[in-house]
Amino acid sequence: MTRSRAQDPNVCGVTAAIAVIDGKWKTSLLWLLESGPHRPAELRRRLPGLSEKVLTQALREMEEDGLVHREVYDVLPPKTVYTLTGFGRDLSEALGPVSDWGHRRLERLRERGAAS
Repeated sequence: MTRSRAQDPNVCGVTAAIAVIDGKWKTSLLWLLESGPHRPAELRRRLPGLSEKVLTQALREMEEDGLVHREVYDVLPPKTVYTLTGFGRDLSEALGPVSDWGHRRLERLRERGAAS
């Protein structure tokens, strides 16, 4: 799905929402940021396999979409902290039932695997 779909007024709301969280890491980043502010290095430590380049790109896109706020402190060494915006918290809350559905699906898959 392309990022332009996130801004296309002619798509359904679900498609527009999924376009904003599309990708391997954005839902995990939302989940981590729900617990409070995080520095980029903290986010990378919590998500093994996430490269600095991909983290930076995902956070920039999430900032563009109004999901996260980036605060840069004028100290040495430079300090950057990311937090969820109110809009990001709204999305996170809306994804709660989707997460519940996903856990139920995984449980069904486990049960099918155990029955085989």
